[in-house]
Amino acid sequence: MARIVMKFGGTSMAGTERIRRVANIVRKQAAGGNEVAVIVSAMAGETDRLVNFCREANPLYDPAEYDVVVSSGEQVTSGLLALTLQAVGCKARSWLGWQLPISTIEAHAKARIDDIDSDALVASMAAGEIAVIPGFQGVGHDGRVTTLGRGGSDTSAVAIAAAIGADRCDIYTDVDGVYTTDPRIVAKARKLKAVTYEEMLELASVGAKVLQTRSVGLAMKEGVRLQVLSSFIGDDAVPADDLPGTMIVSEAEMNQLVENGDMERQLVTGIAHDKNEAKVILTRVPDKPGAVAHIFEPLASASINVDMIIQNVGRDKGETDVTFTVPMADLARAQALLEDRRDDIGFNRIITDSKIAKISVVGVGMKSHAGVAATMFKALAERGINIQAISTSEIKVSVMIDEDETELAVRVLHTAYGLDQVDDAA
Repeated sequence: MARIVMKFGGTSMAGTERIRRVANIVRKQAAGGNEVAVIVSAMAGETDRLVNFCREANPLYDPAEYDVVVSSGEQVTSGLLALTLQAVGCKARSWLGWQLPISTIEAHAKARIDDIDSDALVASMAAGEIAVIPGFQGVGHDGRVTTLGRGGSDTSAVAIAAAIGADRCDIYTDVDGVYTTDPRIVAKARKLKAVTYEEMLELASVGAKVLQTRSVGLAMKEGVRLQVLSSFIGDDAVPADDLPGTMIVSEAEMNQLVENGDMERQLVTGIAHDKNEAKVILTRVPDKPGAVAHIFEPLASASINVDMIIQNVGRDKGETDVTFTVPMADLARAQALLEDRRDDIGFNRIITDSKIAKISVVGVGMKSHAGVAATMFKALAERGINIQAISTSEIKVSVMIDEDETELAVRVLHTAYGLDQVDDAA
């Protein structure tokens, strides 16, 4: 008997027919004698709909009230799946975030899980009851509902798997694994048998939609066995362990797979893109110590993540321009905060651009090979794609480009790094 956490994304929960399909997948796992907890997302498109309601009500919305609205999507699907499981003969019940409870800290809309009281949940599962838990939500120390940020259901699943000592955590989605890039953009993208935690962490942070960044980091920290696979399989589906999904593994396990001939080591593992960033330029900022701190301190206090940062060479008059990127959803708040601090910062004006994209190449092979960035810059230059900003890490190189050139850049780089699947590949 195994203890399994199964997470189903929004496309898997999009309507009663798909929820019935999910119920059958869950029922098969439970019928094998396994203890099962299921974490669900809101129906596809529902969270976007709820977010738009918040923006229409108040563009500078109160994050606490925002959480009240957007957390309702997962509550609906958890109840519906519990009802559907009961209809197919399973013992099941839903557990809302505050009922366990899943205690969170820090900011609303971007809360972090602090602790999960799993005693009642484990006892319920041991008694043969399938637990259905809404992802993405928890409860703050003040008793108010909180949400974990977009894609937070993945983090909920990994955190619950760690809390109950699950044997594995299966992330079911609308794709059957992790690919070298988005197969909707590049038809020759290849599915990967395994990806390291570190690579998946970088891919998730730079736009890959398969897993949320924090979920991967938590899985790596807690040693949660993670698998990505598709829920779009027939009624006679084989158990998850027999499906050809993608395993998220440690670097040591990846090296073992390469040595055994089960995996081929690539210099670059994948290409990711992200159109959900906005560029902010502050002009004529005083070029003196502390000026940059005045810019980024209020953004940090508001839990607004800043990614690429460029400070131009100082002008003759002791002024400089500072360019950086923030998530699109935080652009209005970032502008308002900076305008409030105009006198402290001393900038002349704010220029914003939401028509940008971030393109990233990721791979642990970069640690021991030079020339990865040069290949990227050359390939983009040959196609006339202008680079507006650059950021790097040990296993990643990211560039900012015009949004209109996103798909071309992804295709060009996928080919440049030899990631295209050959026609006769298995």
